[in-house]
Amino acid sequence: MKRSLAACLILLLAMTAQGFVFNFAAQADMQAFWEKFRMAVIKSDKASVAAMSKFPIEMSYGIASVKSKAELNRRYREIFNQQTNAAKCFESAKPEVDAADSKRFSVACPDAAGNEVVVYGFVHTRAGWRFTSLDNLNE
Repeated sequence: MKRSLAACLILLLAMTAQGFVFNFAAQADMQAFWEKFRMAVIKSDKASVAAMSKFPIEMSYGIASVKSKAELNRRYREIFNQQTNAAKCFESAKPEVDAADSKRFSVACPDAAGNEVVVYGFVHTRAGWRFTSLDNLNE
């Protein structure tokens, strides 16, 4: 009985430690992606932003989604400059992991009035983290 209890306790501790290592690795992977993505936006590196995106990119209510890299290049200013100054915001913005789904995170930026309502969404895919959506919570 004591051996079974000890074995269960050891197994539980090992699983907890393994989960911690996985979460730490996933968090480090997300931070590395975010740093690369934010720098691409700050530098207006459209090719890098497109390479780190998953299409179609969902847009705010009533705005057509971005279906391809070519369309992202054409609509770049609309996505990163029209509703907010993403380059300026991304200099200090911090990603927030979705409480319900650790494979998603978002970054909120202020609109012209200073309210953090412009939200960039990201998801972890088989290919790694990708930019997937832009939403304006006021629309």
